[in-house]
Amino acid sequence: MSFAYLQCIESRCRLRQNPKRDSYRCSACGGLLDVKYDFDAFDPAGLREIWHRRRLSGEPIDRSGVWRFRELIPFVGPEDRIISLSEGSTPLVGTRGAGYWAGPVHLTIKHQGNNPTGSFKDLGMTACITRASSRNVRMVACASTGNTSSSMAAYAARAGIRALLFVPYRQISAAKLAQALDFGAIVVEVGDTFDEAFQLLREIAPELDLYLVNSVNPFRIEGQKTIVAEMLEQRAWRPPDYIVVPGGNLGNASAIGKALQELLELGFIEKVPRVVVVQAEGANPFYRTLAEGSADLIPVSEPNTQATAIRIGRPANWKKARRVLEWTGGFCESVTDEEILEAKRVLAADGVGCEPASAATVAGVRKLCRAGKIERHADVIAVLTGNQLKDTDYIMRHRSGTEENRQRLSVEPTLEALRRALERALAVPA
Repeated sequence: MSFAYLQCIESRCRLRQNPKRDSYRCSACGGLLDVKYDFDAFDPAGLREIWHRRRLSGEPIDRSGVWRFRELIPFVGPEDRIISLSEGSTPLVGTRGAGYWAGPVHLTIKHQGNNPTGSFKDLGMTACITRASSRNVRMVACASTGNTSSSMAAYAARAGIRALLFVPYRQISAAKLAQALDFGAIVVEVGDTFDEAFQLLREIAPELDLYLVNSVNPFRIEGQKTIVAEMLEQRAWRPPDYIVVPGGNLGNASAIGKALQELLELGFIEKVPRVVVVQAEGANPFYRTLAEGSADLIPVSEPNTQATAIRIGRPANWKKARRVLEWTGGFCESVTDEEILEAKRVLAADGVGCEPASAATVAGVRKLCRAGKIERHADVIAVLTGNQLKDTDYIMRHRSGTEENRQRLSVEPTLEALRRALERALAVPA
C-alpha cells in the first residue's frame, strides 16, 4: 500500500512532517510543503488499462477525473468520504485559426472551464475538501480573486462544512462572487489586493481554527496534478512539446510539474514537456524574478490587470513553480492586457470561450513563437483555466457596439430604422 507524508521543499531542510498535522509550512524552516509518497510498485500498462475501464463505470468516484486516477493521490484512507462533484474529464480541443495565429503551432486547448464551478480550481478543491472532511474540519477558508472562492464554497457545501471567504474590496467579478454567495459562503471584502486579503486571513486563521484551502495547502496541488494524467490519456500517452498555463498564485504550474516528475519516475512517460507560465504585464512578479535572476521574489505591490484571476502580486507557490521551470527547461513570459484581449477574440472566433486570464496562455504562445523561444509547428497544449461566463463584465466592455465592431445594436421599433441599423452593422466584419 502506498504511503503519504509531507516534506519541506527547501533543499537545505527537506524535513519530513507528520502527515496527520494540518500544516502549510515546514515546522523547522517555514518552507512550503509537498505531499510525497512511497508508491507501491506499479505496472504502468496495467494501471492505464484500469484508468481507461473506469471511464465506463457508474461509480461516483470513477466519474471524477481526479479520483479516477486515485493511485496517484493515495493520501485518503478507505474509510474517508470522497467529496466530489464529478470534476475533471474536461475536453482536449483542437484549434483552427488560433494555432496559426499563435505560431503557427499545433495548438490544443485543455479547457478547465468545463468543471462543475467553471474553473480548474475544482480539481484541487475535491482533494483539499476531502482532506478537510477526513480531519473533521468545521470551517474552511480562503482568500481569492474569484475562482477559488466559488470552488471552495461549492465543495464545502457538498461536505456540509462552513465556508469563509476573504476577497479584495470590489476586485472580484460579480459572476464569481454570486457563485460563492449562492453556495452559502460567508464573504468578507477586505483590503485592496488579493495579497492583502490573504495576509489578513493567514493572521486570523489560527484564532478561529480555520482550515486554509489556498494553494499553500499541499493537498490542493495533489488534486490539480491529475490534469496531466488526464491530458496524456487523451493523447494516448504521447507528451506534447510544451504545456502552457497562466500564472497567478502559481499552484497550477507547481501541480503540473509534480505530476510530470512522478509519472516519469513511475515509468508512465519517457519525455517531459517544457512547462511555460504566462503572466499579465501588470501582475508579473514571477516573470520579473526570473528575468532578473533574483534568488528572492520581486513582488508587485499594486498588481493591475483586467485578467482578474491572475491579479496577484506575491504568489505563494513561486518557489515550487521555479523548481518546475528549471527541471523541465521551461520559461515564463509576460503579456499585456491588449495582447490578452486579442488572444481571447481569436479563441472566440474558433468557438472557444474563456475568461481573460485563460487567454493569456495563447497570447504568451504567440509572443514566445515570435521571439523564437517556441519553434514553429511545435506541439503545444494551452490550459484554459476558467469559463467564458466567469467575467461577463469584461465581455460586455469589449464587445458592445463600437465603430469597428457593431455587435450590440439599439434600434427604434420601425422597419426602416431596423434596415438602416443592419446595413451599417453588416457592412463591417464582426
